[in-house]
Amino acid sequence: MTTTKGPISQFIEKHYLHFNAAALVDAAKGYEAQLNNGAKMLVSLAGAMSTAELGKSFAEMIRQDKVQIISCTGANLEEDIMNLVAHSHYKRVPNYRDLTPQEEWDLLEKGLNRVTDTCIPEEEAFRRLQQHIYEIWKDAEAKGERYLPHEYMYKMLMSGVLEQYYEIDVKDSWMYAAAEKNLPIVCPGWEDSTMGNIFASYVLKGELKASTMKSGIEYMTFLADWYTDNSKNGIGFFQIGGGIAGDFPICVVPMLYQDMERTDTPFWSYFCQISDSTTSYGSYSGAVPNEKITWGKLDINTPKFIIESDATIVAPLIFAYLLGQ
Repeated sequence: MTTTKGPISQFIEKHYLHFNAAALVDAAKGYEAQLNNGAKMLVSLAGAMSTAELGKSFAEMIRQDKVQIISCTGANLEEDIMNLVAHSHYKRVPNYRDLTPQEEWDLLEKGLNRVTDTCIPEEEAFRRLQQHIYEIWKDAEAKGERYLPHEYMYKMLMSGVLEQYYEIDVKDSWMYAAAEKNLPIVCPGWEDSTMGNIFASYVLKGELKASTMKSGIEYMTFLADWYTDNSKNGIGFFQIGGGIAGDFPICVVPMLYQDMERTDTPFWSYFCQISDSTTSYGSYSGAVPNEKITWGKLDINTPKFIIESDATIVAPLIFAYLLGQ
């Protein structure tokens, strides 16, 4: 349904007329058309979008049912919760381009892990989550239960054990919004995240079994079933950044069509990527959408958009447009 657009959307439609600006508007309108036609939407999050506080706009997208499934890196899965419980301890470093190796080392010794211009506090963020998530992992193992990485995060959020630490309005946490809806999440390569490293350390110490955490293959089979069950009216693909968060889920279509020989599997019904990666030698992040036709991911007629810009600028504007702001 069409709603009256607010001042942000009106500004975009008036001034964003050409080049990447026009692609932004076209992509937003294409996304809106998908939802209006009854299609569902997958949003993939690469980079450090959670530390960029994308939750301020993305959480409302989840609450208003404008995203039906998420694919994200392990870092984005945990860093939204870290921002929720440790925001005041983060440190901005506006002059990050000028830091010397010694200054970088000094940040390490202070327990400040830098993501571009923002440092995540190890003690208040990583260790604060660790003590609680470990108990949830251990409890599941004692009961002989196994879950996917995001399901453990949901359990932690919904248990209320973190409420004592909240430092931002919970409505600005996209993970909390997703947990409330029990929104499907795919988190490929979770093992390379901080919590993934911590889980692996407990396995090495003999305190947890690797099998207590469901695997990437189980994520793929879960996604295959979800896609099959939900693709009647189409499923769109809105990709923020590149990497595994995008490449893993988009492959479910050729897997179902080619490897499972389910030739009635529909292609993704919409595709948009926000990326500043240039087309290079074999890079996934820089591949233009048409390349995906050759891999059996997109159809000839799938609406395709690429916005070559900074996702921390573009994504909140598109979300504002979709929210009618």
